[in-house]
Amino acid sequence: MNIIEIKNLTRDYGKGKGIFNVSFGVKEGEVFGFLGPNGAGKTTTIRHLMGFIKNKSGECYINRKDCWYDRANIQETLGYIPGEISYFDDMTGTEFLKFVTKYKGIKDTERQKELLERFELDPNVKIKKMSKGMKQKIGIVSAFMHNPQILILDEPTGGLDPLMQNRFIELIAEEKAKGSTILLSSHIFEEVERTCDRIGIIKNGRMVTVDSVETLRERHMHTYNVALNTKEEAESFAKDFGGVANGLNVTVASKQSLENIFMHYYGGDNND
Repeated sequence: MNIIEIKNLTRDYGKGKGIFNVSFGVKEGEVFGFLGPNGAGKTTTIRHLMGFIKNKSGECYINRKDCWYDRANIQETLGYIPGEISYFDDMTGTEFLKFVTKYKGIKDTERQKELLERFELDPNVKIKKMSKGMKQKIGIVSAFMHNPQILILDEPTGGLDPLMQNRFIELIAEEKAKGSTILLSSHIFEEVERTCDRIGIIKNGRMVTVDSVETLRERHMHTYNVALNTKEEAESFAKDFGGVANGLNVTVASKQSLENIFMHYYGGDNND
């Protein structure tokens, strides 16, 4: 069953900007990677899901509830990290988390404490004095601290150092094991490869592919044929490089990285 469902969603801002007939679903317990450069339409799509923008054409649902008309109800149990994080700068991180705790009606703060320790964050600092990485950690804690079953994450690791990025990947793996449903928008290919079951690539506001990472790799596989001097050399070469020997010839298949697959669809075009 699809927990997140988008059907023919269109938002035309003119001059080719916007999203056009976007359709995809995210299954229960699935981590779905949503890829595309700045300006491709990822955040516009996510804002529709969050109920920040009313759909003019097409449909979007979370748990079979309309994302616009049922947005208040949906957001009660949803975890969300926006692409552009904006806080009350005069608050400390602690004050902001208390505000979110009260707003969401969270009774147990043990999860919050565990997340603060995991990401090595001292929240007793004025938000306006925090680095981008610290603000991003506050966003992660506030999104995950009420144990939501559905998470919508728009560039969630922006500003984090590699160690914290890895801890975030571990957190996603734990949530996936718990059966959470996750939509993850990211520029970091390793992050997507290590966490996502399927990916969707959007270009100029239109979906160009939706499939599993493994299927995409097989679809874009490169095959090489190598001729050797002797049968023994061919067999040795095949063993070393995972190929198949046939007499003096060896066939070797090379699966592409997600980054190479992504560039296949974009071809170096400027989409910012």
